[in-house]
Amino acid sequence: YTVARLHHTTTSRTCSCSKTITDEKYKDPFKLGRKDLKNLYEDIKKELLVSTAELKEMCEYYFDGKGKAFRPMIVVLMARACNIHHNNSGEVQESQRSVAIIAEMIHTASLVHDDVIDDANSRRGKTTVNQIWGERKAVLAGDFILSAASVALARIGNTTIISVLSQVIEDLVRGEFLQLGSKENENERFAHYLEKTFKKTASLIANSCKAVSILGCPDPKVHEIAYQYGKNVGIAFQLIDDVLDFTSCADQLGKPTAADLKLGLATGPVLFACQQFPEMNAMIMRRFSLPGDVERARQYVLQSDGVQQTTYLAQRYCHEALKEISKLRPSPERDALIQLTEVVLTRDK
Repeated sequence: YTVARLHHTTTSRTCSCSKTITDEKYKDPFKLGRKDLKNLYEDIKKELLVSTAELKEMCEYYFDGKGKAFRPMIVVLMARACNIHHNNSGEVQESQRSVAIIAEMIHTASLVHDDVIDDANSRRGKTTVNQIWGERKAVLAGDFILSAASVALARIGNTTIISVLSQVIEDLVRGEFLQLGSKENENERFAHYLEKTFKKTASLIANSCKAVSILGCPDPKVHEIAYQYGKNVGIAFQLIDDVLDFTSCADQLGKPTAADLKLGLATGPVLFACQQFPEMNAMIMRRFSLPGDVERARQYVLQSDGVQQTTYLAQRYCHEALKEISKLRPSPERDALIQLTEVVLTRDK
């Protein structure tokens, strides 16, 4: 598997919107999970039983079935892989499917709130909730989705699961706080960035995977495998997200590019570029606030090998995830999770 194919955008400096054509042998790992997720968004809407029409419309806005459903997909595949590992029963339990639904609800609530914090105006190719209904109502909509997720979580009725998934909500808040602060010291900066990445993105995937593994298999070793897989795939997923902010076109991502720079955020590609161009330090410190900072930083990143190094780092996390999941008994679902480590690296949106 050549490095050249690994990230199709690393070679071209300009905005490349070509789709990656993946070899046939990497068949769609999502196919297996689709049947379990067929009515995912319908079921989420059922959880969001609301009195006022406006709140209902706001809450259902992102549950339009057009998202990647990347998180629930991983969770459902992990559920089946753990079930088969434990006792050859491939069926997803109702409680495991609930975890997938809750994961997507928590994720979406965090998007609604993040967009308020960032004053964002587009997401998934749509105008954001805060742009349409205003900040106050958007905050309440996020709260409402989160409360509905909590009710669904309580309904599973397993205290261990409640504790595991409550950790996710705590991590999301702490991660957002980490993102709002910044580190002066260059050495601390990367650790800060990776910790933020874990809390804001990977914790949800890691703990959801752990939750379904607990429901499907009594062996703590398996719980750890599920957690480590989710954590490593989650970090890789976000690293690639941060790369796409530099290499992808806005119409492809469904959100504006160089968005992170505009928010004053130094992600992986910037931090790597800064090692090559120390003059970027001042810009990072002032959070790209001076006129021309954002464009200059973008040019520095594209002239550096920041994109390539971030992609390599993502590759290392995917390799770690692969090592973990390979400890499970072989199954089509386990193999789909293996393929998924590939898809994470080659996606373009």
